[in-house]
Amino acid sequence: MKKMILPMLLGAALLAGCQQQKAENTFKPYVETDLRLPSVPLVVNDPYFSIWSPYDKLTEGTTRHWTDKEMPLLGMLRVDGKLYRFLGAQQEYILESIAPMADEEKWEGRVVREAQKDGWQAETFDDSQWHTEKAAWGSPNLNFIGSRWSRENSDIYIRRTVDLTADQLAEDLYLKYSHDDVFELYVNGTQVASTGETWVDNVVLPVTDSLKTLFHEGRNTIAAHCHNTTGGAYADFGLFRNVRPDEVTVEVAEQKSVDVLATNTYYTFACGPVDLDVVFTAPMLIDDYDLISMPVNYISYQVRATDGQKHDVQVYLAGSPLLAVDQESQPTISTSGTQEGVTFVRTGTIDQPILARKGDGICIDWGYFYLPAINGEVALGNTVEIEQTFAASGTLPATAQEMVARRPAEMPTLAYVHNFGQVETACSYALVGYDEVQDIEYMYKRYKGYWAHDGKVSIFQAFKKLEAEYQSIMARCRQFDKQIYDDGMAAGGKQYAEILSGSYRHVMAAHKLFQDDEGNLLWFSKENNSNGCVNTVDLTYPEAPLFLVYNPELQKAMMTSIFDYSLSGRWTKPFAAHDLGTYPIANGQVYDGDMPLEEAGNMITLAAMLCKLDGNTKYVDKYWDILTTWADYLVENGQDPENQLCTDDFAGHWAHNCNLSLKAICGVAGYAEMARMRGDAETADKYLAEARKMAKTWEEMALEDDHYRLAFDRENTWSQKYNMIWDKLWNLGLFSDEVYAREIPYYIKVQNKYGLPLDCRRDYTKSDWIMWTAAMAPDMETFQQFVTPVYTYINETESRVPISDWSDTKTAKMVGFKARSVIGGYWMRVLAEKVKK
Repeated sequence: MKKMILPMLLGAALLAGCQQQKAENTFKPYVETDLRLPSVPLVVNDPYFSIWSPYDKLTEGTTRHWTDKEMPLLGMLRVDGKLYRFLGAQQEYILESIAPMADEEKWEGRVVREAQKDGWQAETFDDSQWHTEKAAWGSPNLNFIGSRWSRENSDIYIRRTVDLTADQLAEDLYLKYSHDDVFELYVNGTQVASTGETWVDNVVLPVTDSLKTLFHEGRNTIAAHCHNTTGGAYADFGLFRNVRPDEVTVEVAEQKSVDVLATNTYYTFACGPVDLDVVFTAPMLIDDYDLISMPVNYISYQVRATDGQKHDVQVYLAGSPLLAVDQESQPTISTSGTQEGVTFVRTGTIDQPILARKGDGICIDWGYFYLPAINGEVALGNTVEIEQTFAASGTLPATAQEMVARRPAEMPTLAYVHNFGQVETACSYALVGYDEVQDIEYMYKRYKGYWAHDGKVSIFQAFKKLEAEYQSIMARCRQFDKQIYDDGMAAGGKQYAEILSGSYRHVMAAHKLFQDDEGNLLWFSKENNSNGCVNTVDLTYPEAPLFLVYNPELQKAMMTSIFDYSLSGRWTKPFAAHDLGTYPIANGQVYDGDMPLEEAGNMITLAAMLCKLDGNTKYVDKYWDILTTWADYLVENGQDPENQLCTDDFAGHWAHNCNLSLKAICGVAGYAEMARMRGDAETADKYLAEARKMAKTWEEMALEDDHYRLAFDRENTWSQKYNMIWDKLWNLGLFSDEVYAREIPYYIKVQNKYGLPLDCRRDYTKSDWIMWTAAMAPDMETFQQFVTPVYTYINETESRVPISDWSDTKTAKMVGFKARSVIGGYWMRVLAEKVKK
């Protein structure tokens, strides 16, 4: 074994560097923020490399992927020999199965799908008439399914027996379960878990002393009931023992503050006589394609003695193979080494199924997580040994060269230590990264991210670049934080500025940036937590304001592939495609059902906005025939829509949808605007006249007293008319001032504590559309009346996930969707202000 230590020049050079960093306010946010995000971005870059803290305090639990799967990072500070944990949760257990779950073994249970009277869960119940089936149970497209169960509004009852010895009963036991939706778990007839309507994987339930009394030596029965309300279904459960030995003694650092800005998250902790500042930076500067796409983040740290004395200080950061798997049961290989002058530890799966897994709520299981020895030393080894060595000496043990883990209990720790020595004030930074090897497949060819420049740049060169440019990149990130906040402040006030600041990385990290063989810049979203589609047009539309404000080229990079899909002849329908596949495979639409008016209107409207920003139509000229076909479809079908799917299809499909009609009208007007820019006045006049005619008819058909209807033929209804914003932005006057004068006050009247409902049918809303609707407000005071409930929702929701855009306006709870790029729509008011200028 060889201990890896990157030579460092500490002492005066380090302190001088720290003084320089302090001068540039590396550890002080541009402005302190009050908004409590439901989940705080820590290390993010794309839909896979995405680590969050869904807690008020960074120490309250394990860091997680947006899917809620554990992606554990651990941080500790050693001060004069005493340990303080400031990041994540120390690993409390290493679980080894007694009764495994389906990811380890397709165990057999007794099952029935008919409703059961109470008593079915009892240990003595006779289940001989039940069927024997293999775990897990659920929808066939989900992982580890042994037996199909997927019908909506259906139930399943499962019983399994577990034989326990006296020695096993004396151990530290844990129950574990996964479910979708409503789930109840019983031990020998007594209920130990009842979830309500949620869907979660690998919930760990400690068998406390009181729960342990439910078990006994010999044969035990663990039983579960799961009810599927709608969508996917899943049920699996097992019993485990903890094989982790006693851990070292660690105090929890006292968190003093957290502030979230566009590219940086700032924490400050009290660790005995020392304060610790930690900054997580995702340098995804919107005008720098290398930095947007480069899968490397900074973790900066600064120690400051509060008693005026010098202290012996070491910083510890650690990761796990869980950072590189989709399922914790996947075998992994972790190694240490040096390449291209960079010493590192890394981890990944043994199988490396590159681009083989696609879908929605999944994590990557190919490529490698890296922890380089930049500004510190790194080691790979047994978790307990590494932590005990650090606790005793502030250093790391000799590193292993390779460690294979075929089950979770064998997973090692990848650790980094920076030894400041005796200091009063000092600071530095670490880097973390993830090389996906191949990032995406587009039209049957695989590509790496833009940063790799077709394989010419390695992950090690990326680390060296970010090391060499640390000071300048951090300064640029701070300046961009200022721009996002100040623009929000000017457009909508403090609450609006804080919402935008807390949303930027959320939006950016839901994409992948790459360049195809023809040199096209492509910026593909993943439809997180809705169906996993790639480059969905009705995500491209709501998220557009952020990119239209700060980098329209990225907006084009979402649309070019949709245009080319039609241009190639592979998509021949007279309207735009819905998507290009299931992330990360983008070979053509997979969505089961078209959205004709929705997607045609989206593409034409956004194309018109881009042309207005460019001052010409060069971007769309090659696609003009396609745009004409789509515009004609809007004219022919958009006045009074039939029962078509639209972006809000989850709310139910109603024919004669007034807001969908607005989309068609604005799309027709957008086509006219582009025709005029092309110098074709005759075509422009023709389509603009058609748009005006459609708008006039719309006003007559939709009017109902003091507002406008949800559907033309439905009395006593209303809905948000967010698609009308383009008439306002383009100053076309398609709709009379009376429309806005009616709708905006009506919305204020019907909104709830946590926002304006999407329409009259339910209390739930889409916060991205609220911000579009609010952008039509006549003044800042009215705009803020829409913003405050959204701010309150984000600040108070119990749903601790990256902001859910689909939430209940009375309870503030997530209804569905999380971590989606659509909240780029929050920037609509900023776009409106930009267009005014």
